[in-house]
Order: sequence, then C-alpha cells, then structure tokens
Amino acid sequence: MDLTQTQQDFREGMSRLGAAVNLITTDGPAGKHGITASAVCSVTDNPPTLLVCINTRAFAHDKFVENGVLAVNVLAAEHQELSGIFARFVEGVDRFSFGDWEAGPTGAPMLTDANVAFDCRITGRQEEGTHSVFFCQVEEVRMSAKARHGLVWFSRDFHHLVAEEQA
Repeated sequence: MDLTQTQQDFREGMSRLGAAVNLITTDGPAGKHGITASAVCSVTDNPPTLLVCINTRAFAHDKFVENGVLAVNVLAAEHQELSGIFARFVEGVDRFSFGDWEAGPTGAPMLTDANVAFDCRITGRQEEGTHSVFFCQVEEVRMSAKARHGLVWFSRDFHHLVAEEQA
C-alpha cells in the first residue's frame, strides 16, 4: 500500500468528519497562549474528562505542557473571525485582545461568550505520531445562557449549525 496515498485519503476522509471549532487556551508559568483546534472529545463524566489533540510542532504545544492547564472554548458562529486569529501565529499580535476573556479557576483564559467553556487540568499526555493527546480533567463548565448557532469545520470550510428553539 502506498503510504503517501493512504495519508492523502485519510486527510480527505477526516475533512468529511465534521467537528466543533474550539479555542484551546492556557496561562501559567509559560505565559498566555492559545490555538484553534477541532480535535476535542469527551472521555468520561466520572470524573469529567476531555481529550485534546495538539500537534507537537505547534508553537504553543510546550506551553500547554509547562502550564499544565487549558480551557476548551467551544465557539459560536459569530466567532468565525476569532478562530482565524487563533489559527495563525503572527509575531507581536496579542490574540487575547480580541474577544472578552476571564480566567477560570485554573487560570486558563475562558471566552465569556463561548457556547460552552471547559476549564481543565491536564492529567495525562500520550504522544502518538505527530500529536500529543492530552487528557484533561474538567474543573469548571461555563455555558452561555442560551445555545447559539454553532461553528463547525467540515469539508475544509466553516459551517454554522442552527439550534432549534426549545419549547
């Protein structure tokens, strides 16, 4: 089997697996940092734990490791531009000057108008290929008062999900 073709097929296949767009943020001894990521999922609710995958070559990867904390900020449709700001590293640009942020109990920045934000302590890390898989125990969950339109990444583009009104 041609490994290059398999990787291309895998990437194309994964582009068809829709995922929420998240800002993964941290603060602590290594400073305040954040990236855009879609590789986030729940692990268990006892204790509440998330899994977050970050490329080991990402500029902020080692900052997450050193700080030992992170927040998963699940974006709403109106955050599409903000996700782009966090997706690109631009020297001298303070990403946190965009949006309204508060420190969670761990100190990780939480976007005040995220659909939901999870403040977490990193309790484990496993390296697999090019990525670290972080296991993150949730310390606090902050939800917006009302679910707004969601922001998902599907087929290499942004899409907005509309939440139906609940009676």
